[in-house]
Amino acid sequence: MDVMLHGIDVVKEYDNGELKVVAVKGMNFTINKGELVVILGQSGAGKSTLLNLIGGMDYVTSGSLIVDGNDISKYTTKQLIDYRRNNIGFVFQFYNLMPNLTAKENVELATELKKDALDPVEVLTSVGLKYKIDNFPAQLSGGEQQRVSIARAIAKNADIILCDEPTGALDYETGKEILALLAKQAREFNKTVIIVTHNSALSDMADHLIRVKNGQIAVDQYNDNPKDIKDIEW
Repeated sequence: MDVMLHGIDVVKEYDNGELKVVAVKGMNFTINKGELVVILGQSGAGKSTLLNLIGGMDYVTSGSLIVDGNDISKYTTKQLIDYRRNNIGFVFQFYNLMPNLTAKENVELATELKKDALDPVEVLTSVGLKYKIDNFPAQLSGGEQQRVSIARAIAKNADIILCDEPTGALDYETGKEILALLAKQAREFNKTVIIVTHNSALSDMADHLIRVKNGQIAVDQYNDNPKDIKDIEW
């Protein structure tokens, strides 16, 4: 398989002048194109920091983070902005939708600056929102809002989709529907989908599990027979 992400001795430190916190302590990992990856860990383990580094939302303190052959740890601020715009789709726990824009307009906003973006209406239809495209977020359920968030990430036509606790604000059944949509992006469209979660049950659905503990990778393993989301319980 082709390598999408390669981390080499990745370190992230935060220094407020009095206290230095090392959130990521020399992580080494490889993630391939088209993988469904679950990054598992408790609060404070470093998993969200790692996600922010991969997404270009924060800077690597030392080490290298190579994405599709490019070392983004050496990028300037402008290069990181372009990287986020062109290479990354984000799905957040609390949706991060613009409340004064319709579902369609929220997706369009993410695609305006992307040359090869997908059609917002087609993507919203593909996630089950064909008849809700003109609704505002307040007129949608939590699950529907998360579908808009996923549609926004898909429509960018980015190589990598990063998901930070994407089912954390949803009920059980709706959460499983959202996970199925994300898995479809990896399995059918060859996108690299990375899900950060504290829910260990989700490890069974992953092609690749990375367990993070105390800023380090404690487990890095592949699953030859990932479970269908409908068969996972928590």
